[in-house]
Amino acid sequence: MKKVPTMPSISVVMPVYNVAEFVAVAIRSVLDQTMADFEMIIVDDCSPDNSIEICESFQDPRIRIVRHQQNRGLAGARNTGIHAARAPLIAFLDSDDFWHPEKLDKHLQHLNQRASVGISFSRSAFVDRWGMPLRCYQMPLLSGITPDHLFCRNPVGNGSAPVVRREVFDAIGYQAEFRGEPEIRYFDSELRRSEDIECWLRISLQTNWSIEGIPEPLTFYRLNEGGLSSNLHKQLESWEEVVEKTRRYSPQFVERHYRTARAYQLRYLSRQAIRLGDGETAMRFLQRAFAADKRMLTQEPARTLCTAGAAFLLKLLPRGYRLVEWQALQIIGLLQKRRIQRDIKTV
Repeated sequence: MKKVPTMPSISVVMPVYNVAEFVAVAIRSVLDQTMADFEMIIVDDCSPDNSIEICESFQDPRIRIVRHQQNRGLAGARNTGIHAARAPLIAFLDSDDFWHPEKLDKHLQHLNQRASVGISFSRSAFVDRWGMPLRCYQMPLLSGITPDHLFCRNPVGNGSAPVVRREVFDAIGYQAEFRGEPEIRYFDSELRRSEDIECWLRISLQTNWSIEGIPEPLTFYRLNEGGLSSNLHKQLESWEEVVEKTRRYSPQFVERHYRTARAYQLRYLSRQAIRLGDGETAMRFLQRAFAADKRMLTQEPARTLCTAGAAFLLKLLPRGYRLVEWQALQIIGLLQKRRIQRDIKTV
């Protein structure tokens, strides 16, 4: 039986809501870490299925389950986990994703070596609904990340990639009310989408902490083929809420970068519509992206043209698109893997 560390090096925060199909894999990936000096805080966000019963079946003293009295969403559950965490470093894992066994070890080394880095994140490998590798990766900028880059592209990528110093959250926590009682929030729990980018952007604009990635794909990010294109419009609305919140404390920054950031957000939504097989919606988002700022073509020509080509082909030839997509992904994945190997050697 593993002992509970009196002061763990890392607290792992995992919100749980309606993920019975995936949560055991997520927990096992934490317990299988090569670095054993952690605690795992599972936040039950009033899950309606048997997810928590599955969590309770793991008999490891490093696991703690914290329960909400009502559903508060991902941001609210993360805030609860941060309050419960005891370690100086806090890692986040969404309960439908999972980790490479060396994830925590690599981030601990990275943060120990980089005193100015407040958020350490990894590249992510895409897997399908059943956890099988798709052999493609998120390949964001890893260093020199500025607020405008965060605003446009969110290099952290997903909620299972970052490990954050507690000092960072102490610097950006703010007081709000919930049910008439005061509470400290880190992620904005009024947001049900885009809460990640809002928090990372606030950290970048309001503190001196830097954000830096490591080249290994240590997070396995599950692509769920379910979903509706209408949800993409809600995601855009949520992103606009982030813009308005940021405008309140940094109006000049938003004024300078809004059009470009909106263009990149619309291009991202176009890519998501392609993944959902909705060529018509993908084309509409892309047209709106070009209307917002055509500089995407000069700043990121390959990615922008690939998105345009995929949206156009999916709209005109939806049956033939999947074959072309599969072949293209194989080539892209191979090139990405070679780049990852080169980057690891140069670190």
